Amino acid sequence: MPQVGTITWIGIRSQKKSVLETPDEVLAIAGKGLEGDHYSGKSGKRSVTLIHQGHLNTVSDILGKKVDPQDTRRNIVVEGINLLALTDQEFSIGSEVILKGTGHCHPCSRMETNLGPGGYNAMRGHGGLTARIIRGGTIRIGDKIKLSIPTTGE
Repeated sequence: MPQVGTITWIGIRSQKKSVLETPDEVLAIAGKGLEGDHYSGKSGKRSVTLIHQGHLNTVSDILGKKVDPQDTRRNIVVEGINLLALTDQEFSIGSEVILKGTGHCHPCSRMETNLGPGGYNAMRGHGGLTARIIRGGTIRIGDKIKLSIPTTGE
């Protein structure tokens, strides 16, 4: 896959339903998750959630209003690469981090609260990708994201 994307937004929550922080960088810890995020250490398959800006634009069009990335409860927004093509694939972010796509990030009932009536259905098929961290490091806004050569032999 020749596409190379770019990280455009990062979000973490220290506790479930807490105020979202939007740092310029975050530490990805292999086998755990994003440092400071409430999901860290709970589910290896969902250590990181990613969504494409194009999907946010589509959901905005469906709902007839601008959707803020923080309302989708995802960790990372990207542009320029087909995230769903990274399912079951290892991919790199920047020069350090390797993730493996583990599946679609399906919407939850909180989308009705966060996005308003119809939010859940608007997000169906546009929720992005879940991933686990194979090799940790720092993820920064502006980092490149691309398919990588597998390191785990899985």
